[in-house]
Amino acid sequence: MTPATAPRASDADVVRMLELARGVDSVELKLSVPDAHHRSTIIQLGMDPLDAQIRTVSFFDTPELTLNGAGVIVRARRVQGRADDSVVKLRPVEPDELPQRLRDAPDMGVELDAMPGGFVVSASMKARLGTDDVRRCVAGERPVRKLFTKSQRAFYAAHAPEGIELDDLTLLGPIFVLKLSWTPAELRRKMVAEAWFYPDGARILELSTKCPPAEMFQVAAEARGYLAERGVDLSGEQQAKTRTALDYFVKHRAG
Repeated sequence: MTPATAPRASDADVVRMLELARGVDSVELKLSVPDAHHRSTIIQLGMDPLDAQIRTVSFFDTPELTLNGAGVIVRARRVQGRADDSVVKLRPVEPDELPQRLRDAPDMGVELDAMPGGFVVSASMKARLGTDDVRRCVAGERPVRKLFTKSQRAFYAAHAPEGIELDDLTLLGPIFVLKLSWTPAELRRKMVAEAWFYPDGARILELSTKCPPAEMFQVAAEARGYLAERGVDLSGEQQAKTRTALDYFVKHRAG
């Protein structure tokens, strides 16, 4: 399969993305690299794995993935050399329908994620934690709700299915992640590579770059050209990192 066969957005999709982009804070352009091309992509883009940052990501949901089915994602991360963080995310959302008090909150971000063949808008409320908070929660020494601020808990309560409290959620994970950021001279824009390593040996390698909404299509064309010139396969099936992780850990959860 060649880059020419990569999924293309329809005219209706382009119009819809433009409409949505007017109401978001940022745009993230994403591409999943097919498994067979991981090594060649790393070489062709000059990525050095030794420069990557180590992360672990833990998700919280019910064994039936009830939150995910309602568009709610609850996540906490440990990051090498940095404080832990947590997020409560809602997707998809209509940016114009979010209350202004949420849009004005300093810990709220609204982003459009675009990938070959699809796009989605999410609203994320984030918080910084201590350097040991997530580890203690994963070890069962700290309740789940303590990973989230009062604002995050209110955001969760407003959108989670009724009767499912944060402390009722099941730990799904953690999953091991490597994140590498670099700025190619030819592109003059920061690129990010994330490699997610699933316990069964599966891997997802995702490339991404962020930009202001007004620059979305220009940056997409420039990034696509940069990757295509270096032989990166743009035609592969796009893989959802979060959903893949949730499905794996539900299937293999203890007890």
